[in-house]
Amino acid sequence: MSNQIKGFITGIILGGVIGAAVGILFAPQSGLKTRKDINRKTKRLIAKSQKEYEAALKKGGKAYESAVRQLKHLESSAKEKIGEMEEKVDELTEIGKDAFQDTKSHLIKAVNATANAFK
Repeated sequence: MSNQIKGFITGIILGGVIGAAVGILFAPQSGLKTRKDINRKTKRLIAKSQKEYEAALKKGGKAYESAVRQLKHLESSAKEKIGEMEEKVDELTEIGKDAFQDTKSHLIKAVNATANAFK
């Protein structure tokens, strides 16, 4: 490490130590009062954090319930559409069977007529 960097780091550390000492010496209140203030502010922060946590939890619960309702609605709609599609497929299958039978009948008649024509 160069001397400039060592000097800079030493200056930062020394400045921090001197600043802390001066802060303690010139603090406007006693250490006991400062600790009480810190304790009080910590308790307020914890209480506020707890309220925020509970609000977020409640909001998350509402969002979850809404998502479940929407998914159930989508499931219901999807089942309804599937039922409609099954009916349509059954209907088209019957139409296809009828068309096949008609075509088969016409083809058999045509083949028989052709066979009879060559007898």
